[in-house]
Amino acid sequence: MSLDSKYAKWVLLGFSAIAFVLLLTLEVVTETGTMSLADLAVDAAHILLTIAASVGAVLLFQRTQKQQKENMGLHRDLGLARADGDHWRSKVQSHINGLRAGLDSQFMNWALTGAEREVGLLILKGLNHKEIGTVRDTSEATVRQQAQSIYRKAGLPGKTAFCAYFLEDLLLPEEMLNNAETQPSTASRKSA
Repeated sequence: MSLDSKYAKWVLLGFSAIAFVLLLTLEVVTETGTMSLADLAVDAAHILLTIAASVGAVLLFQRTQKQQKENMGLHRDLGLARADGDHWRSKVQSHINGLRAGLDSQFMNWALTGAEREVGLLILKGLNHKEIGTVRDTSEATVRQQAQSIYRKAGLPGKTAFCAYFLEDLLLPEEMLNNAETQPSTASRKSA
């Protein structure tokens, strides 16, 4: 809670107390007949309830305004993040297309079926067999068989080796990248 917010609440509390005293005094002064202690208590309760409802309405309005400002800030930040994402995607689209073409070419070299290609892409995206089955509306057992077929056709022992086959040259440390420029790449050695 900020200092301004605490100050505003104290001002509101002070205003409420002054309003209560003034309204109760006005009630007593304008009363034409005799006023019992019970009548005074009932009038005081009415005044307190009225002031409490007014204060509650003010606090609710303030909270709504604060949430609206936060909401507008979040929408602005989301718009900026989307713009950044779109900008990044547009900058790397040719690389993404090249990677996709490279994946498709290797899948064709391994003679993967259409279903195996889909499963292979989903494996590379990090989905497990159950998730792939859900996405493709097939059983987990079917996905497991297709994955085993992919690994067999690729000559790879399993999921980790399959993912590494495509990712190892992309994720080399800086010093290895410099050495790789002077030596044949691992991918070119793999396809040989």
